[in-house]
Amino acid sequence: MNKHFFTFISKFILLLFALCVSYYSLYSQYNSLYNYEDLSHIYYLKQKDSIKKNWTCPDLYKIKERQKKYKEIWDSRTDFITSAFETKDYVYEKELFAYLQTIIDEIVAGNQSLIPTKPTLLLDRSSAANAYAIGGNVLAVNLGLITFARYREDLAMVIAHELGHNILNHAENAMKDKAEWLTSDDYKQSLNSILNSKYERLSRLKKVFESYSFNRNKHQRYKEGDADSLAIELLKNTKIPFNASFFLKLDSSDIQYKQPLSKPFKTYFAKYDVPFEESWLLKKSKGLSTRVYNFKDTTSIEDSLKTHPDCKDRYAKSLKYSSINQIYTPIPTKLKEKANKMLIWNLFDNEALTACLYRILIEKDSGNKDEWYDFMVYNIFSGLYYADKELNRFNAIGITPKEYISKDYYELQNMFEQLPREILADYCKKMSESSFWHALPGDTRAFKSFFYALNFKLEASSKSNEMAAKEFETSNSKSMYREFSDHFKKK
Repeated sequence: MNKHFFTFISKFILLLFALCVSYYSLYSQYNSLYNYEDLSHIYYLKQKDSIKKNWTCPDLYKIKERQKKYKEIWDSRTDFITSAFETKDYVYEKELFAYLQTIIDEIVAGNQSLIPTKPTLLLDRSSAANAYAIGGNVLAVNLGLITFARYREDLAMVIAHELGHNILNHAENAMKDKAEWLTSDDYKQSLNSILNSKYERLSRLKKVFESYSFNRNKHQRYKEGDADSLAIELLKNTKIPFNASFFLKLDSSDIQYKQPLSKPFKTYFAKYDVPFEESWLLKKSKGLSTRVYNFKDTTSIEDSLKTHPDCKDRYAKSLKYSSINQIYTPIPTKLKEKANKMLIWNLFDNEALTACLYRILIEKDSGNKDEWYDFMVYNIFSGLYYADKELNRFNAIGITPKEYISKDYYELQNMFEQLPREILADYCKKMSESSFWHALPGDTRAFKSFFYALNFKLEASSKSNEMAAKEFETSNSKSMYREFSDHFKKK
């Protein structure tokens, strides 16, 4: 009896351990992203108020007209960032934020005379591999930069560059330059001359602004060089290694969708047991848009980084300052994947469905079997089906010109354009029954039910959609997926 009892206890403990491991896996996955309250329209309410209070336009000009124009431009910057808060362009995610903040804190600690006040960091949800200085000691880092960069030192270089812009007051000086130009005698005379003429007024007006843009861009290149130089100095004072080759890597950041896929399309969809026809990948319409196009071979995309003259020039000028024989610190895989998931979700919520799916397929090419990406594939096809019902399929696809994408991306666009509605419905229904849902947390399954109600409820209407959105929100108040249900609530 004792022997059977101990055998039972041993099996029970093993089962309990397995359940704990399984629960921990799901719990970690659920907590790998953020809560709805972390979106900027809620999280940054206090910062929005403080920015409005602290960013008071200074009285610089005695000429009333010039001061008025300067205030208009100044206030438009304030409106830009506060509006971005309200439209959820930023998010607070504690692990990503903490990682970036340690870099900023390290740079500040080594340069206290240049950066006496701790800068304000914002995490932008954009997929662009970029960061930007807003002025007023505020800088933003895009999720796209975190997914693109390989090393902590790469991020430090970009952050130091943006801090350099703020230290040198580039944003403030640009606003002054614009106010002075728009109220200058030269501008007024040019404008009056055009308005008083009878012919070619539009083309002449364009030339006036093109002239200003050219001069501004010329000065902008000098400002970028100044920010680079100061960034190198900031990193040197902080003893963070600098590697000029990252300037060359940045050149590939704008061709992210030129990376080809490693498998035929039917391979990716076979998992979901859905129909697939090669003909969907081909453009069926006639005209110039269907002529044979020579897509560039980008199979070695990481080595094709030297085409942008600005990047090459910046690399050449800063190469002598590169640290020698340094060991660089890889960005933790967990953080890069978290940033990638957040980025993919944002693309989906903004109806950039082709870009969203293409990033997922690239992730699957890397061997990632995380069921969350399958959940997002379901969302993409459900979103496309809903958009088609609302006569909005073209906008949801997010058509991108051929010169910016790979042949595979172009074919995926064609597929999204040409999938028959009944086949789309089949995709949604079959994928809703796939086995991957069992490995996902409760809010994803609730989101599936919400989407299914949007697409297949017989009495579907704006009112019933709003009720479905409220039902999802009530049961999943902290879920990040609440953001999507917001689209169906009355403004």
